[in-house]
Amino acid sequence: MNKFIEVIAGGLFTTIQDLGRYGYQRYGVPVSGAMDLFSLRIANLLVGNEQYQAGLEITLVGPDLKFVNDNLIAITGGNLSPALDGEPIPMWEATVAQQGSILTFGDIKDGARAYLSVAGGINVEPILGSRSTYTRAKIGGFHGRQLSTGDVLSNSPVPSRIEGRYLPQKFVPQYGHSHKLDVILGPQDNAFTEKGINTLFKSEYEITTQSDRIGYRLTGPKVQHKRGADIISDGIPFGAIQVTGDGLPIILMSDRGTTGGYTKIGTVISSDIAALAQAAPGDIIQFRKTTVNRSLGKLMKEADIIKRVAQLAPSFFSKQHFTVSLDNENYAVETRLSPEAAPSSKRTTIHAKVNGHSFSFNVKVEEQNFT
Repeated sequence: MNKFIEVIAGGLFTTIQDLGRYGYQRYGVPVSGAMDLFSLRIANLLVGNEQYQAGLEITLVGPDLKFVNDNLIAITGGNLSPALDGEPIPMWEATVAQQGSILTFGDIKDGARAYLSVAGGINVEPILGSRSTYTRAKIGGFHGRQLSTGDVLSNSPVPSRIEGRYLPQKFVPQYGHSHKLDVILGPQDNAFTEKGINTLFKSEYEITTQSDRIGYRLTGPKVQHKRGADIISDGIPFGAIQVTGDGLPIILMSDRGTTGGYTKIGTVISSDIAALAQAAPGDIIQFRKTTVNRSLGKLMKEADIIKRVAQLAPSFFSKQHFTVSLDNENYAVETRLSPEAAPSSKRTTIHAKVNGHSFSFNVKVEEQNFT
């Protein structure tokens, strides 16, 4: 293992997370894992990692990190204005952080949580099969806690690094401060009056400051029960909308308990959880009723994006840099394929910059090897 990051400042709440700790809920162990699984999975793929490898989840105020040696990194999710040695770096793109460089974060431009992956993944001791941090029980991650000044992180060495691999702009999420979330009713929707259910779907709710990785507490119109909020405890899925005795919804998130004894009126669908994870206190939530079939359709679209990135050759979505000499003049050239291109395309578009001037031209592909 290589030491690759020294923590100069830990930020507001920076933890090591992977895709979660599964198989132990029956023992009362929460799943944890990244709040925005889509962003972490894409960040890993951009640097050549497996999707499940551990990265950093960075909440609202980013850390200051010093790179001990050259590393390939990718930052996805919320745009917290990342910069290397004071120079802004692109989101959703693999970038080389050179030895001695310092990564910082600034103003929040969009979203609430950024994800940092490094080639080789972050190496800490797995606990119950996962490197995810669950701070309340002090397990996983870096000694079961958020990062702080003086911590040093390690990664596994990798044979090669490909800079510039990126997610096409048309796939990059835009978060904003108003979030419409699709919901499937149940499992205890029969515990609510018709008026209560209509209230949930016709109202706006605001995320309160009493929100964290366990759940988002909302304020707004109260949802009416028929007889009360208490039930015999049962399992709680990611995105469950629990309504306690005060009639206000709580959306349960990554560090939620494994069971709960309050009514759950519905569940936010899996493909909308990533956007929800990027919501911050003060943001507005609206719920929309949906069906299992429609939710599966949205989930398949998300899975298709991940599959496309995972299956493409490392160089396919990568920038290429070279210098051309013409009439004793040197020209710096940067090229990349069109984001709409696919490995099976017979024609595609190449976008190029020559000394900062942009050009696009169509080409016919006679022979390809993207495998």
